[in-house]
Amino acid sequence: MAVALLKGVVYREEDERLWGALLDLQARLRDYMAVLGLDLVLDEAEGYAFLKSRPEPAEDEAGPRLRRLVARRPLSFPVSLLLALLRKKLVEFDAGGGDTRLVLTRDEILELVRVFLPDSSNEARLIDQIDAQINKVVELGFLRRLKPGGGMVVGPAGFEVRRILKAFVDAQWLADFDARLADYQAHLAGGERAAGDVDE
Repeated sequence: MAVALLKGVVYREEDERLWGALLDLQARLRDYMAVLGLDLVLDEAEGYAFLKSRPEPAEDEAGPRLRRLVARRPLSFPVSLLLALLRKKLVEFDAGGGDTRLVLTRDEILELVRVFLPDSSNEARLIDQIDAQINKVVELGFLRRLKPGGGMVVGPAGFEVRRILKAFVDAQWLADFDARLADYQAHLAGGERAAGDVDE
């Protein structure tokens, strides 16, 4: 169980037996992971669990400083923007009720991002850049690629927006989202640069 969590996110839908054991042993797992400087984040309603590093103690606090077991990686500005747009789309989707799975096609994701990008004479290059950002978000685990016609999506291949995104792009960040868009467009005009970090 601990090994599965140390390897990455555990989803209820992917392994019901492991998920049940995780729920039964969560108090012991929290204690065990605390020794390693990690917190167990478990969302029963959304069906995911993962580990995150505990906040480092302040300079004036006593106590040992532990090395990070969970890597922290900077995200490029375009990837951060895509994550924010997907999170906002997830909020709109949840407000509509109905299905619990948000599935978007590649074209829908392209349209989400295109609005915030400067006009380009090289459309193919722009689409390649957005595809690279989508691939990075898939790699980070916030999107899951679905096969066309595999029963999960009808028509062209789609992407499921993973609900774990809510744990990384939180409600407070989203509350400031509209104010940040103007800053994002200014940054895009000035080129790519790191806009945030994510624990993996």
